[in-house]
Amino acid sequence: MARPSSYHHGNLKEVLLEAARKLIEEHGAFGFSLTEAARLAGVSPAAPYRHFKDRDALLAEVARNGFERFAACLDTAWNNGVPTPLSAFENLGKAYLAFAREEPASYTVMFETGLAPGTEGETLPAAERAFEVLQQAAEALCRSLPEDERPPLKLVSLHLWTMAHGVATLFSKGGRAARKVPMTPEEVLESGLLIYLKGLGILPDAKEDGSG
Repeated sequence: MARPSSYHHGNLKEVLLEAARKLIEEHGAFGFSLTEAARLAGVSPAAPYRHFKDRDALLAEVARNGFERFAACLDTAWNNGVPTPLSAFENLGKAYLAFAREEPASYTVMFETGLAPGTEGETLPAAERAFEVLQQAAEALCRSLPEDERPPLKLVSLHLWTMAHGVATLFSKGGRAARKVPMTPEEVLESGLLIYLKGLGILPDAKEDGSG
Protein backbone atom coordinates (compact mmCIF):
# COMPACT_ATOMS: atom_id res chain seq x y z
CA MET A 1 0.00 0.00 0.00
CA ALA A 2 1.32 3.45 -0.90
CA ARG A 3 2.80 5.68 1.76
CA PRO A 4 2.22 9.43 2.36
CA SER A 5 4.80 10.47 -0.22
CA SER A 6 2.49 9.14 -2.97
CA TYR A 7 0.19 12.09 -2.36
CA HIS A 8 2.79 14.44 -3.79
CA HIS A 9 2.79 12.45 -7.02
CA GLY A 10 -0.86 13.20 -7.58
CA ASN A 11 -2.31 9.71 -7.18
CA LEU A 12 -3.97 10.16 -3.79
CA LYS A 13 -7.38 9.41 -5.28
CA GLU A 14 -6.25 6.08 -6.75
CA VAL A 15 -4.52 5.11 -3.49
CA LEU A 16 -7.71 5.82 -1.54
CA LEU A 17 -9.78 3.79 -3.98
CA GLU A 18 -7.46 0.82 -3.57
CA ALA A 19 -7.60 1.18 0.21
CA ALA A 20 -11.40 1.33 0.09
CA ARG A 21 -11.61 -1.82 -2.02
CA LYS A 22 -9.42 -3.67 0.46
CA LEU A 23 -11.50 -2.50 3.41
CA ILE A 24 -14.73 -3.44 1.62
CA GLU A 25 -13.45 -6.98 1.11
CA GLU A 26 -12.58 -7.24 4.79
CA HIS A 27 -15.42 -5.36 6.48
CA GLY A 28 -18.18 -4.81 3.91
CA ALA A 29 -19.17 -1.63 2.11
CA PHE A 30 -20.28 0.20 5.23
CA GLY A 31 -17.89 -1.37 7.72
CA PHE A 32 -15.18 1.27 7.66
CA SER A 33 -14.70 5.02 7.92
CA LEU A 34 -12.98 7.55 5.72
CA THR A 35 -10.37 7.91 8.45
CA GLU A 36 -9.61 4.18 8.27
CA ALA A 37 -9.25 4.42 4.51
CA ALA A 38 -6.80 7.27 4.99
CA ARG A 39 -4.83 5.26 7.54
CA LEU A 40 -4.57 2.25 5.23
CA ALA A 41 -3.57 4.51 2.35
CA GLY A 42 -0.84 6.02 4.50
CA VAL A 43 -2.10 9.62 4.37
CA SER A 44 -3.34 12.05 6.98
CA PRO A 45 -7.00 11.86 8.13
CA ALA A 46 -7.66 15.19 6.42
CA ALA A 47 -6.18 14.24 3.04
CA PRO A 48 -9.21 12.27 1.69
CA TYR A 49 -11.41 15.35 1.99
CA ARG A 50 -9.54 16.88 -0.92
CA HIS A 51 -11.41 14.39 -3.13
CA PHE A 52 -14.34 13.03 -1.12
CA LYS A 53 -16.73 14.80 1.22
CA ASP A 54 -17.44 11.58 3.14
CA ARG A 55 -17.22 7.79 3.00
CA ASP A 56 -20.29 7.47 0.80
CA ALA A 57 -18.69 9.73 -1.79
CA LEU A 58 -15.65 7.44 -1.76
CA LEU A 59 -17.91 4.40 -2.19
CA ALA A 60 -19.74 6.09 -5.06
CA GLU A 61 -16.40 6.60 -6.78
CA VAL A 62 -15.55 2.93 -6.23
CA ALA A 63 -18.84 2.11 -7.97
CA ARG A 64 -18.24 4.52 -10.85
CA ASN A 65 -14.69 3.29 -11.36
CA GLY A 66 -15.90 -0.31 -11.16
CA PHE A 67 -18.62 0.21 -13.76
CA GLU A 68 -16.10 1.75 -16.16
CA ARG A 69 -13.88 -1.33 -15.98
CA PHE A 70 -16.92 -3.63 -16.01
CA ALA A 71 -18.28 -2.04 -19.20
CA ALA A 72 -14.88 -2.30 -20.88
CA CYS A 73 -14.59 -5.94 -19.82
CA LEU A 74 -18.01 -6.84 -21.26
CA ASP A 75 -17.36 -4.93 -24.47
CA THR A 76 -14.07 -6.75 -25.02
CA ALA A 77 -15.70 -10.12 -24.37
CA TRP A 78 -18.60 -9.43 -26.74
CA ASN A 79 -16.18 -8.27 -29.46
CA ASN A 80 -19.02 -7.14 -31.74
CA GLY A 81 -20.39 -10.67 -31.88
CA VAL A 82 -17.25 -12.20 -33.41
CA PRO A 83 -16.79 -14.97 -34.43
CA THR A 84 -20.51 -15.72 -33.97
CA PRO A 85 -23.11 -14.06 -31.75
CA LEU A 86 -23.63 -17.28 -29.79
CA SER A 87 -19.95 -17.88 -29.05
CA ALA A 88 -19.42 -14.20 -28.27
CA PHE A 89 -22.43 -14.34 -25.97
CA GLU A 90 -20.86 -17.26 -24.10
CA ASN A 91 -17.68 -15.20 -23.69
CA LEU A 92 -19.79 -12.32 -22.41
CA GLY A 93 -21.31 -14.48 -19.69
CA LYS A 94 -17.89 -15.76 -18.62
CA ALA A 95 -16.54 -12.21 -18.48
CA TYR A 96 -19.44 -11.12 -16.29
CA LEU A 97 -18.74 -13.88 -13.78
CA ALA A 98 -15.00 -13.29 -13.91
CA PHE A 99 -15.40 -9.63 -13.01
CA ALA A 100 -17.66 -10.46 -10.06
CA ARG A 101 -15.18 -13.07 -8.84
CA GLU A 102 -12.00 -11.05 -9.36
CA GLU A 103 -13.33 -7.67 -8.21
CA PRO A 104 -15.67 -8.54 -5.32
CA ALA A 105 -15.34 -5.18 -3.59
CA SER A 106 -16.23 -3.16 -6.67
CA TYR A 107 -19.03 -5.54 -7.60
CA THR A 108 -20.55 -5.29 -4.13
CA VAL A 109 -20.64 -1.51 -4.19
CA MET A 110 -21.86 -1.40 -7.78
CA PHE A 111 -24.91 -3.56 -7.17
CA GLU A 112 -25.64 -3.88 -3.46
CA THR A 113 -25.28 -0.47 -1.86
CA GLY A 114 -27.50 1.79 -3.95
CA LEU A 115 -24.54 4.08 -4.52
CA ALA A 116 -23.98 3.34 -8.21
CA PRO A 117 -26.14 6.24 -9.52
CA GLY A 118 -24.76 9.75 -9.44
CA THR A 119 -25.36 12.11 -6.58
CA GLU A 120 -28.50 13.55 -8.18
CA GLY A 121 -30.05 10.26 -9.19
CA GLU A 122 -28.77 10.10 -12.76
CA THR A 123 -27.64 6.81 -14.25
CA LEU A 124 -23.91 6.33 -14.55
CA PRO A 125 -22.78 6.49 -18.20
CA ALA A 126 -20.55 3.45 -17.61
CA ALA A 127 -23.50 1.46 -16.26
CA GLU A 128 -25.46 2.43 -19.36
CA ARG A 129 -22.58 1.27 -21.54
CA ALA A 130 -22.50 -2.10 -19.75
CA PHE A 131 -26.23 -2.54 -20.35
CA GLU A 132 -25.80 -1.43 -23.95
CA VAL A 133 -23.40 -4.34 -24.53
CA LEU A 134 -26.11 -6.74 -23.30
CA GLN A 135 -28.62 -5.08 -25.61
CA GLN A 136 -26.26 -5.52 -28.54
CA ALA A 137 -25.96 -9.19 -27.69
CA ALA A 138 -29.74 -9.56 -27.34
CA GLU A 139 -30.29 -7.88 -30.70
CA ALA A 140 -27.77 -10.10 -32.45
CA LEU A 141 -29.21 -13.27 -30.90
CA CYS A 142 -32.80 -12.33 -31.74
CA ARG A 143 -31.98 -11.47 -35.33
CA SER A 144 -32.58 -15.06 -36.41
CA LEU A 145 -36.24 -14.82 -35.36
CA PRO A 146 -38.93 -13.48 -37.69
CA GLU A 147 -39.25 -9.77 -37.07
CA ASP A 148 -42.83 -10.02 -35.83
CA GLU A 149 -41.83 -12.73 -33.32
CA ARG A 150 -38.89 -10.97 -31.70
CA PRO A 151 -39.36 -10.20 -28.01
CA PRO A 152 -38.65 -6.68 -26.68
CA LEU A 153 -34.87 -6.35 -26.73
CA LYS A 154 -34.70 -4.34 -23.53
CA LEU A 155 -36.67 -7.02 -21.72
CA VAL A 156 -34.42 -9.77 -23.06
CA SER A 157 -31.39 -7.74 -21.97
CA LEU A 158 -32.82 -7.42 -18.47
CA HIS A 159 -33.45 -11.17 -18.35
CA LEU A 160 -29.85 -11.87 -19.37
CA TRP A 161 -28.49 -9.42 -16.81
CA THR A 162 -30.70 -10.88 -14.08
CA MET A 163 -29.50 -14.42 -14.71
CA ALA A 164 -25.83 -13.43 -14.79
CA HIS A 165 -26.19 -11.31 -11.66
CA GLY A 166 -28.04 -14.05 -9.82
CA VAL A 167 -25.37 -16.65 -10.51
CA ALA A 168 -22.56 -14.23 -9.72
CA THR A 169 -24.16 -13.20 -6.44
CA LEU A 170 -24.91 -16.77 -5.36
CA PHE A 171 -21.33 -17.94 -5.83
CA SER A 172 -19.65 -14.74 -4.64
CA LYS A 173 -21.15 -15.18 -1.19
CA GLY A 174 -19.42 -18.54 -0.80
CA GLY A 175 -22.18 -19.80 1.47
CA ARG A 176 -23.64 -23.26 1.94
CA ALA A 177 -25.99 -22.90 -0.99
CA ALA A 178 -23.12 -22.28 -3.40
CA ARG A 179 -21.01 -25.10 -1.97
CA LYS A 180 -23.82 -27.58 -2.53
CA VAL A 181 -24.13 -26.75 -6.24
CA PRO A 182 -22.31 -29.55 -8.13
CA MET A 183 -21.44 -27.21 -11.02
CA THR A 184 -19.20 -24.23 -11.60
CA PRO A 185 -20.74 -20.76 -11.90
CA GLU A 186 -19.95 -20.81 -15.61
CA GLU A 187 -21.76 -24.11 -16.08
CA VAL A 188 -24.80 -22.93 -14.15
CA LEU A 189 -25.03 -19.71 -16.15
CA GLU A 190 -24.41 -21.41 -19.49
CA SER A 191 -27.10 -24.04 -18.94
CA GLY A 192 -29.60 -21.44 -17.74
CA LEU A 193 -28.97 -19.15 -20.69
CA LEU A 194 -29.18 -22.00 -23.20
CA ILE A 195 -32.54 -23.05 -21.78
CA TYR A 196 -33.70 -19.43 -22.03
CA LEU A 197 -32.51 -19.05 -25.62
CA LYS A 198 -34.10 -22.35 -26.58
CA GLY A 199 -37.38 -21.17 -25.09
CA LEU A 200 -37.23 -18.08 -27.29
CA GLY A 201 -36.60 -20.24 -30.34
CA ILE A 202 -33.13 -18.77 -30.87
CA LEU A 203 -30.85 -21.68 -30.08
CA PRO A 204 -31.92 -24.09 -32.88
CA ASP A 205 -31.30 -21.39 -35.51
CA ALA A 206 -27.96 -20.48 -33.95
CA LYS A 207 -26.81 -24.09 -34.18
CA GLU A 208 -27.99 -24.58 -37.73
CA ASP A 209 -26.38 -21.62 -39.43
CA GLY A 210 -23.89 -20.40 -36.80
CA SER A 211 -25.01 -16.81 -37.28
CA GLY A 212 -27.03 -16.45 -34.07
